Amino acid sequence: MGLLYTLSDALYSNLIRESRYLLLVRGLNMTVQISLYALLIGIVIGLLVAVARITHIKVLDGIAKLYVDVIRGTPVVVQLVIIYYAVLAGSGLPKLLIASVAFGINSGAYVSELIRAGIMAVDKGQMEAARSLGLSYFQTMRFVIVPQAVKNILPALVNEAIVMLKETSVAGYIALDDLTRAGNVIRSRTFDPYTPFLLVAAVYLYATTIMTFFATKLERRLHASD
Repeated sequence: MGLLYTLSDALYSNLIRESRYLLLVRGLNMTVQISLYALLIGIVIGLLVAVARITHIKVLDGIAKLYVDVIRGTPVVVQLVIIYYAVLAGSGLPKLLIASVAFGINSGAYVSELIRAGIMAVDKGQMEAARSLGLSYFQTMRFVIVPQAVKNILPALVNEAIVMLKETSVAGYIALDDLTRAGNVIRSRTFDPYTPFLLVAAVYLYATTIMTFFATKLERRLHASD
């Protein structure tokens, strides 16, 4: 009984009292917004970088490879801080936009490799057959290669979205009220060292579990259509 009382008291203190659950709701909303915008930016950047890599133009390929190596070789929190305090310092842009750009730039490096791998996984004979029928390189990519590559890219892209959702937990470094920072605010008010973060972890787990479920369903559907 004592344990149940302690647990219920902790939940009441961290969730119900002063409507503190609203902090988690607003934090989750901010986290989802950052993740969504960052993923969209990452897809655009990733597509451009992937195209630069597969065209085999030396200058473009070199720049794209350097970008991928630098982004993948440095922590996302360091990139976020550099972009906020150095690159876009004094720009007056909303923190949500800056965070989305920072995470989008990070995601773009990984998405570009997913897209490039998906395109390269398509049999080379597809390109040769399409070109022999009179299609140009870009027509072949648009109508033949890319539609087939999408099947390989989509499941991995959903997994990237899951990773992105968790990586945004460092957005608090630039004072954005994301889900993790909401847990920290609750902790500072209740002086409870672990319950707020257990609640935050539960919300993250619930969100990623839902996304993983849809990723699995999508992968099965794509395989069923082969």
